[in-house]
Amino acid sequence: MGNRLLGILPQADFDLLAPELEKVALDQDVVLSQAGERMEHVFFPHSGAISLMIEMANGQTVATASIGREGAIGILSVFGPSLSVITASVRMAGTASRIPAARFHAAFSRSPAIRQAVQVHITSLLTQFQLGVACNALHPVGARMARWLLQLRDCTDSDILPLTQEALSQMLGVRRTTVTLLMRNLRESGAIRSDRRGKIEVDRPRLAAAACECHASMRRQIAEIFSTSAPRSRAWTVPANATDTDKAV
Repeated sequence: MGNRLLGILPQADFDLLAPELEKVALDQDVVLSQAGERMEHVFFPHSGAISLMIEMANGQTVATASIGREGAIGILSVFGPSLSVITASVRMAGTASRIPAARFHAAFSRSPAIRQAVQVHITSLLTQFQLGVACNALHPVGARMARWLLQLRDCTDSDILPLTQEALSQMLGVRRTTVTLLMRNLRESGAIRSDRRGKIEVDRPRLAAAACECHASMRRQIAEIFSTSAPRSRAWTVPANATDTDKAV
C-alpha cells in the first residue's frame, strides 16, 4: 500500500477494510468533496496531492492544508453525518484507495487500530491548520508560496509540478498578478523554472531557502506524530526517491 495510514494498520485490522477498497484515479482538478455536502467515500491517496480549500461568501478562496499519501479525505465522517465545511480538490493527479463511508464507519467501530489511525490523521491535520494560521498571519506571501510549493512537491515526490498560476492564486488567496510577480522572483533566484504549459520545476534546496520556517517545522512535527503514535508496518514502504527526512520516519 502506498498510503501511510493504511500502512500502519496491523494485518487483521487492514483486512477489515481490504475487501471494500477500490483503487481509483485522482484526476487533476477533480473535486472529491464539496463544502455543504456529505462524503459518500473515504479516500486514501497513494500518490498525488489534494488541497483543502475554504471559499468565502465573496468567492475568494484559500488553502488550509494539503493531503498526500500520509493522510485521507473524508475520514472525519466517522464522527457523524455532518456536512463538509471544506472543498477537497485534486491539485496533482495520482491514485487512491476508495471505500464507501458506511463501510469505513463499520470497521472504525470494530477496530481500535483503525480508531488510532484516525487519531493520527486528526493530529497531523491539526498541525497543518495551526501552523498555517500562524504562517498566514506572520510571514510574507512570497515565503508562503514557497512553502506551498514545497508541500506539494513532498506529496508527489517529483520536482515537476503541473500547477498553474491561477491554482496558486486560489490556494494563497491573492490576486493572480501577485502570483506572477512572486513567480518571477523565484525564477530569478533559481528556485523554480516554469513554462507556459503550466508546469513548474523546483530546485528543492533553493526553494527551501526561500520558504519560511513553517515547512520544516510542519514536516518535523508530522514525522514525530507518526513515529510516536503508530509504528510502521509491512504495508508502508519508503519510496526510493524519498528525502532523508522521509527515511527517518
